[in-house]
Amino acid sequence: MKKLRQLCFALLAAISLGGLIGMAGAYAKQTKASADSQQFKGKTLKVVTTSDAYKPLFNKFSKQTGAKVKFMSMSSGEVLARMKADKSAKPMADLWFGGGIDAFMQAKNDHLLAKDNSAAVKKISTKYRDPDGYWLSKGLTVGGLVVNKKVLKDKHLSMPTSWNDLTKPEYKGEIMMSDPAVSGTSYAIVEGLLDQKGNKAGWAYWKKVNNNVSFYSKRGKDPQEKVSSGEFAIGLIPVDQMAFKAAKQNDLKVIYPSDGVPWVPEGVAIFKNAPGQKVAKAFINFMLEPANMKELAKIDGKDTDQIIMPGVKGLDLGLKKSDLIKENVANFGSNRQAVLDKWAAMVGNK
Repeated sequence: MKKLRQLCFALLAAISLGGLIGMAGAYAKQTKASADSQQFKGKTLKVVTTSDAYKPLFNKFSKQTGAKVKFMSMSSGEVLARMKADKSAKPMADLWFGGGIDAFMQAKNDHLLAKDNSAAVKKISTKYRDPDGYWLSKGLTVGGLVVNKKVLKDKHLSMPTSWNDLTKPEYKGEIMMSDPAVSGTSYAIVEGLLDQKGNKAGWAYWKKVNNNVSFYSKRGKDPQEKVSSGEFAIGLIPVDQMAFKAAKQNDLKVIYPSDGVPWVPEGVAIFKNAPGQKVAKAFINFMLEPANMKELAKIDGKDTDQIIMPGVKGLDLGLKKSDLIKENVANFGSNRQAVLDKWAAMVGNK
Protein backbone atom coordinates (compact mmCIF):
# COMPACT_ATOMS: atom_id res chain seq x y z
CA MET A 1 0.00 0.00 0.00
CA LYS A 2 2.86 2.34 0.89
CA LYS A 3 4.57 1.55 -2.43
CA LEU A 4 1.32 2.23 -4.29
CA ARG A 5 0.96 5.62 -2.56
CA GLN A 6 4.56 6.54 -3.48
CA LEU A 7 3.94 5.51 -7.08
CA CYS A 8 0.84 7.75 -7.26
CA PHE A 9 2.77 10.72 -5.84
CA ALA A 10 5.55 10.17 -8.39
CA LEU A 11 3.03 9.99 -11.22
CA LEU A 12 1.30 13.20 -10.12
CA ALA A 13 4.63 14.98 -9.83
CA ALA A 14 5.56 13.91 -13.36
CA ILE A 15 2.24 15.14 -14.74
CA SER A 16 2.59 18.47 -12.93
CA LEU A 17 6.13 18.91 -14.21
CA GLY A 18 5.04 18.09 -17.75
CA GLY A 19 2.23 20.63 -17.51
CA LEU A 20 4.63 23.29 -16.26
CA ILE A 21 7.02 22.57 -19.12
CA GLY A 22 4.14 22.71 -21.60
CA MET A 23 2.96 26.02 -20.19
CA ALA A 24 6.47 27.39 -20.33
CA GLY A 25 6.77 26.30 -23.96
CA ALA A 26 3.42 27.83 -24.86
CA TYR A 27 4.39 31.06 -23.11
CA ALA A 28 7.68 31.12 -24.99
CA LYS A 29 5.86 30.63 -28.31
CA GLN A 30 3.33 33.31 -27.40
CA THR A 31 6.12 35.71 -26.45
CA LYS A 32 7.94 35.00 -29.71
CA ALA A 33 4.73 35.48 -31.74
CA SER A 34 4.13 38.76 -29.93
CA ALA A 35 7.66 39.87 -30.71
CA ASP A 36 7.31 38.80 -34.37
CA SER A 37 4.04 40.71 -34.64
CA GLN A 38 5.88 43.93 -33.87
CA GLN A 39 8.70 43.43 -36.39
CA PHE A 40 7.78 46.66 -38.21
CA LYS A 41 6.88 48.77 -35.19
CA GLY A 42 7.86 52.37 -35.91
CA LYS A 43 7.80 51.76 -39.68
CA THR A 44 5.24 53.22 -42.10
CA LEU A 45 3.88 51.61 -45.26
CA LYS A 46 2.69 54.17 -47.80
CA VAL A 47 0.09 52.72 -50.15
CA VAL A 48 -1.45 54.19 -53.28
CA THR A 49 -4.67 52.36 -54.06
CA THR A 50 -7.84 52.60 -56.11
CA SER A 51 -10.12 52.49 -53.05
CA ASP A 52 -10.23 53.06 -49.29
CA ALA A 53 -12.27 49.86 -49.01
CA TYR A 54 -9.04 47.89 -48.48
CA LYS A 55 -8.36 49.50 -45.10
CA PRO A 56 -9.66 46.51 -43.06
CA LEU A 57 -7.09 44.21 -44.68
CA PHE A 58 -4.26 46.68 -44.15
CA ASN A 59 -5.43 47.25 -40.56
CA LYS A 60 -5.12 43.51 -39.97
CA PHE A 61 -1.58 43.60 -41.35
CA SER A 62 -0.79 46.61 -39.17
CA LYS A 63 -2.05 44.82 -36.07
CA GLN A 64 0.10 41.77 -36.81
CA THR A 65 3.30 43.59 -37.70
CA GLY A 66 3.16 46.94 -35.90
CA ALA A 67 3.54 48.88 -39.15
CA LYS A 68 1.51 52.04 -39.67
CA VAL A 69 -0.26 52.36 -43.03
CA LYS A 70 -0.93 55.60 -44.91
CA PHE A 71 -3.26 55.67 -47.92
CA MET A 72 -3.54 57.69 -51.11
CA SER A 73 -6.49 57.03 -53.43
CA MET A 74 -5.73 57.27 -57.15
CA SER A 75 -6.64 55.55 -60.43
CA SER A 76 -3.98 53.50 -62.21
CA GLY A 77 -3.68 56.04 -65.02
CA GLU A 78 -3.19 58.86 -62.52
CA VAL A 79 -0.50 56.91 -60.66
CA LEU A 80 1.42 56.26 -63.86
CA ALA A 81 1.18 59.86 -65.03
CA ARG A 82 2.32 61.22 -61.66
CA MET A 83 5.21 58.78 -61.35
CA LYS A 84 6.46 59.61 -64.84
CA ALA A 85 6.19 63.34 -64.16
CA ASP A 86 8.00 63.11 -60.81
CA LYS A 87 11.74 63.25 -61.44
CA SER A 88 12.78 62.83 -57.80
CA ALA A 89 14.51 59.61 -56.74
CA LYS A 90 12.01 58.96 -53.94
CA PRO A 91 8.60 57.62 -55.09
CA MET A 92 5.31 58.88 -53.68
CA ALA A 93 4.52 55.51 -52.05
CA ASP A 94 6.00 52.11 -51.22
CA LEU A 95 3.20 49.87 -52.48
CA TRP A 96 0.91 50.20 -55.50
CA PHE A 97 -2.28 48.26 -54.81
CA GLY A 98 -4.94 47.78 -57.46
CA GLY A 99 -5.61 49.07 -60.95
CA GLY A 100 -5.40 47.69 -64.48
CA ILE A 101 -2.28 45.68 -65.26
CA ASP A 102 -1.56 47.75 -68.38
CA ALA A 103 -0.34 50.61 -66.18
CA PHE A 104 1.86 48.24 -64.17
CA MET A 105 3.39 46.82 -67.35
CA GLN A 106 4.10 50.34 -68.56
CA ALA A 107 5.62 51.21 -65.18
CA LYS A 108 7.93 48.21 -65.46
CA ASN A 109 9.05 49.37 -68.90
CA ASP A 110 9.65 52.85 -67.46
CA HIS A 111 11.84 51.33 -64.68
CA LEU A 112 9.54 52.56 -61.91
CA LEU A 113 9.09 49.23 -60.08
CA ALA A 114 11.15 46.96 -57.82
CA LYS A 115 11.38 43.17 -58.06
CA ASP A 116 9.72 40.76 -55.65
CA ASN A 117 10.58 37.13 -56.36
CA SER A 118 9.55 35.71 -53.00
CA ALA A 119 8.41 32.09 -52.71
CA ALA A 120 4.83 33.22 -52.00
CA VAL A 121 4.66 35.21 -55.25
CA LYS A 122 6.03 32.31 -57.28
CA LYS A 123 3.08 30.16 -56.19
CA ILE A 124 0.81 32.29 -58.40
CA SER A 125 0.25 31.12 -61.98
CA THR A 126 2.65 32.79 -64.42
CA LYS A 127 -0.46 34.01 -66.25
CA TYR A 128 -1.07 36.40 -63.36
CA ARG A 129 2.41 37.66 -62.50
CA ASP A 130 5.36 39.23 -64.22
CA PRO A 131 8.02 36.61 -65.09
CA ASP A 132 10.72 39.01 -63.85
CA GLY A 133 8.94 39.69 -60.54
CA TYR A 134 7.97 43.34 -61.06
CA TRP A 135 4.21 42.94 -60.55
CA LEU A 136 1.57 40.39 -59.59
CA SER A 137 -2.19 40.24 -59.69
CA LYS A 138 -4.59 40.23 -56.76
CA GLY A 139 -7.60 39.27 -58.89
CA LEU A 140 -9.40 40.05 -62.14
CA THR A 141 -11.55 43.02 -63.07
CA VAL A 142 -14.25 42.23 -65.62
CA GLY A 143 -16.01 44.75 -67.81
CA GLY A 144 -19.72 44.95 -68.49
CA LEU A 145 -22.68 47.30 -68.78
CA VAL A 146 -24.99 49.05 -66.35
CA VAL A 147 -28.33 50.29 -67.67
CA ASN A 148 -30.89 52.71 -66.26
CA LYS A 149 -34.20 50.96 -66.96
CA LYS A 150 -36.30 54.10 -66.41
CA VAL A 151 -34.28 56.14 -68.91
CA LEU A 152 -34.63 53.38 -71.49
CA LYS A 153 -38.38 53.20 -70.92
CA ASP A 154 -38.90 56.99 -70.97
CA LYS A 155 -36.93 57.34 -74.21
CA HIS A 156 -38.37 54.19 -75.80
CA LEU A 157 -34.95 52.56 -76.15
CA SER A 158 -34.35 48.82 -76.31
CA MET A 159 -32.33 46.95 -73.68
CA PRO A 160 -28.74 46.34 -74.86
CA THR A 161 -27.46 42.78 -74.42
CA SER A 162 -24.12 42.86 -76.23
CA TRP A 163 -21.13 45.06 -77.00
CA ASN A 164 -22.26 45.20 -80.63
CA ASP A 165 -25.54 46.78 -79.53
CA LEU A 166 -23.62 49.90 -78.46
CA THR A 167 -23.14 50.81 -82.13
CA LYS A 168 -26.90 51.27 -82.69
CA PRO A 169 -27.82 54.88 -83.63
CA GLU A 170 -30.65 54.87 -81.05
CA TYR A 171 -28.05 55.11 -78.27
CA LYS A 172 -26.44 58.32 -79.54
CA GLY A 173 -25.64 60.54 -76.55
CA GLU A 174 -26.79 57.86 -74.09
CA ILE A 175 -23.49 56.03 -73.44
CA MET A 176 -21.13 56.98 -70.60
CA MET A 177 -17.54 55.71 -70.67
CA SER A 178 -14.37 56.74 -68.84
CA ASP A 179 -11.24 57.73 -70.73
CA PRO A 180 -9.13 54.55 -71.14
CA ALA A 181 -6.01 56.61 -70.47
CA VAL A 182 -7.34 57.18 -66.93
CA SER A 183 -9.47 54.13 -66.21
CA GLY A 184 -7.90 50.67 -66.15
CA THR A 185 -11.34 49.10 -66.64
CA SER A 186 -12.07 51.17 -69.74
CA TYR A 187 -8.68 50.30 -71.19
CA ALA A 188 -9.35 46.62 -70.45
CA ILE A 189 -12.63 46.80 -72.37
CA VAL A 190 -11.00 48.56 -75.33
CA GLU A 191 -8.04 46.18 -75.48
CA GLY A 192 -10.18 43.09 -74.82
CA LEU A 193 -12.52 43.81 -77.72
CA LEU A 194 -9.58 44.63 -80.00
CA ASP A 195 -8.14 41.23 -79.09
CA GLN A 196 -11.46 39.54 -79.76
CA LYS A 197 -12.35 41.27 -83.03
CA GLY A 198 -8.89 41.79 -84.47
CA ASN A 199 -7.20 45.13 -85.09
CA LYS A 200 -9.08 46.26 -88.23
CA ALA A 201 -12.58 45.15 -87.21
CA GLY A 202 -11.91 46.24 -83.61
CA TRP A 203 -11.10 49.82 -84.49
CA ALA A 204 -14.04 49.96 -86.91
CA TYR A 205 -16.23 48.90 -83.98
CA TRP A 206 -14.86 51.53 -81.60
CA LYS A 207 -15.30 54.23 -84.26
CA LYS A 208 -19.03 53.39 -84.37
CA VAL A 209 -19.32 53.40 -80.58
CA ASN A 210 -17.49 56.74 -80.45
CA ASN A 211 -20.24 58.24 -82.62
CA ASN A 212 -22.67 57.51 -79.78
CA VAL A 213 -20.50 58.96 -76.96
CA SER A 214 -20.74 62.68 -76.15
CA PHE A 215 -17.65 62.81 -73.93
CA TYR A 216 -15.25 60.55 -72.01
CA SER A 217 -15.07 61.04 -68.27
CA LYS A 218 -11.79 61.59 -66.45
CA ARG A 219 -13.11 59.69 -63.42
CA GLY A 220 -13.43 55.92 -63.30
CA LYS A 221 -16.56 56.09 -61.11
CA ASP A 222 -18.57 58.36 -63.40
CA PRO A 223 -20.28 55.74 -65.61
CA GLN A 224 -21.84 54.02 -62.59
CA GLU A 225 -22.77 57.29 -60.87
CA LYS A 226 -24.10 59.13 -63.91
CA VAL A 227 -26.21 56.19 -65.07
CA SER A 228 -27.56 55.84 -61.51
CA SER A 229 -28.56 59.53 -61.50
CA GLY A 230 -30.31 59.20 -64.88
CA GLU A 231 -27.93 61.43 -66.82
CA PHE A 232 -27.13 58.55 -69.18
CA ALA A 233 -28.88 55.32 -70.11
CA ILE A 234 -25.84 53.04 -70.44
CA GLY A 235 -22.46 52.90 -68.70
CA LEU A 236 -19.34 50.78 -69.24
CA ILE A 237 -18.27 49.59 -65.79
CA PRO A 238 -16.28 47.08 -63.74
CA VAL A 239 -18.77 44.39 -62.74
CA ASP A 240 -18.54 43.45 -59.07
CA GLN A 241 -20.76 43.17 -56.02
CA MET A 242 -20.88 46.96 -55.65
CA ALA A 243 -22.32 47.28 -59.15
CA PHE A 244 -25.10 44.80 -58.35
CA LYS A 245 -25.88 46.56 -55.04
CA ALA A 246 -26.09 49.94 -56.78
CA ALA A 247 -28.33 48.40 -59.43
CA LYS A 248 -30.72 47.09 -56.80
CA GLN A 249 -30.85 50.45 -55.00
CA ASN A 250 -31.36 52.53 -58.16
CA ASP A 251 -33.51 50.25 -60.36
CA LEU A 252 -30.63 49.57 -62.76
CA LYS A 253 -29.62 46.41 -64.61
CA VAL A 254 -26.09 44.98 -64.71
CA ILE A 255 -25.27 43.07 -67.89
CA TYR A 256 -22.55 40.62 -68.81
CA PRO A 257 -22.57 41.17 -72.60
CA SER A 258 -23.52 38.05 -74.55
CA ASP A 259 -20.62 38.45 -76.99
CA GLY A 260 -17.93 38.05 -74.31
CA VAL A 261 -16.65 39.57 -71.08
CA PRO A 262 -13.36 41.52 -71.23
CA TRP A 263 -11.08 41.17 -68.22
CA VAL A 264 -7.81 42.47 -66.87
CA PRO A 265 -5.60 41.40 -63.94
CA GLU A 266 -5.50 43.94 -61.11
CA GLY A 267 -1.92 44.79 -60.28
CA VAL A 268 0.13 44.94 -57.11
CA ALA A 269 3.71 46.21 -57.16
CA ILE A 270 6.47 47.77 -55.09
CA PHE A 271 7.95 51.06 -56.22
CA LYS A 272 11.63 51.30 -57.06
CA ASN A 273 13.72 53.12 -54.42
CA ALA A 274 10.80 53.05 -51.96
CA PRO A 275 12.01 53.34 -48.34
CA GLY A 276 9.38 50.83 -47.18
CA GLN A 277 10.21 48.02 -49.61
CA LYS A 278 10.75 45.47 -46.84
CA VAL A 279 7.37 46.23 -45.29
CA ALA A 280 5.71 46.17 -48.73
CA LYS A 281 7.14 42.70 -49.45
CA ALA A 282 5.89 41.50 -46.07
CA PHE A 283 2.41 42.77 -46.91
CA ILE A 284 2.38 40.91 -50.24
CA ASN A 285 3.29 37.66 -48.45
CA PHE A 286 0.53 38.39 -45.92
CA MET A 287 -2.00 39.13 -48.69
CA LEU A 288 -1.28 35.82 -50.44
CA GLU A 289 -2.21 33.73 -47.42
CA PRO A 290 -5.48 31.91 -48.36
CA ALA A 291 -7.48 33.39 -45.47
CA ASN A 292 -6.46 36.91 -46.48
CA MET A 293 -7.13 36.26 -50.17
CA LYS A 294 -10.63 35.19 -49.19
CA GLU A 295 -11.08 38.41 -47.20
CA LEU A 296 -9.76 40.40 -50.16
CA ALA A 297 -12.29 38.71 -52.46
CA LYS A 298 -15.10 39.85 -50.15
CA ILE A 299 -13.77 43.42 -50.06
CA ASP A 300 -13.45 43.51 -53.84
CA GLY A 301 -16.84 41.86 -54.28
CA LYS A 302 -15.35 39.31 -56.65
CA ASP A 303 -17.00 36.33 -58.26
CA THR A 304 -15.06 33.10 -57.69
CA ASP A 305 -14.02 33.11 -61.37
CA GLN A 306 -12.28 36.46 -60.84
CA ILE A 307 -9.91 35.06 -58.21
CA ILE A 308 -6.35 34.12 -59.16
CA MET A 309 -5.67 31.65 -56.35
CA PRO A 310 -7.19 28.17 -56.84
CA GLY A 311 -9.30 26.95 -53.93
CA VAL A 312 -10.27 30.42 -52.67
CA LYS A 313 -14.00 30.99 -53.00
CA GLY A 314 -15.52 34.34 -53.86
CA LEU A 315 -19.11 35.41 -54.46
CA ASP A 316 -21.63 34.05 -56.92
CA LEU A 317 -22.31 36.97 -59.26
CA GLY A 318 -23.39 34.87 -62.23
CA LEU A 319 -20.10 35.05 -64.10
CA LYS A 320 -19.09 32.00 -66.12
CA LYS A 321 -15.41 31.50 -66.81
CA SER A 322 -16.33 30.34 -70.30
CA ASP A 323 -17.76 33.83 -71.01
CA LEU A 324 -14.38 35.53 -70.51
CA ILE A 325 -12.85 36.73 -73.77
CA LYS A 326 -9.65 34.99 -74.82
CA GLU A 327 -7.04 37.69 -74.39
CA ASN A 328 -3.28 38.05 -74.71
CA VAL A 329 -2.36 39.71 -71.42
CA ALA A 330 1.05 40.71 -72.81
CA ASN A 331 -0.73 43.08 -75.19
CA PHE A 332 -1.96 45.16 -72.26
CA GLY A 333 1.53 46.50 -71.73
CA SER A 334 3.18 46.29 -75.15
CA ASN A 335 0.22 47.86 -77.00
CA ARG A 336 -0.83 50.40 -74.40
CA GLN A 337 0.72 53.58 -75.72
CA ALA A 338 -0.07 52.78 -79.35
CA VAL A 339 -3.70 52.00 -78.46
CA LEU A 340 -4.08 55.18 -76.40
CA ASP A 341 -2.49 57.33 -79.13
CA LYS A 342 -4.87 55.91 -81.74
CA TRP A 343 -7.78 56.33 -79.33
CA ALA A 344 -6.91 59.99 -78.68
CA ALA A 345 -6.72 60.67 -82.43
CA MET A 346 -10.11 59.01 -82.93
CA VAL A 347 -12.05 60.76 -80.15
CA GLY A 348 -10.48 64.20 -80.51
CA ASN A 349 -11.53 66.62 -77.76
CA LYS A 350 -14.37 64.52 -76.32
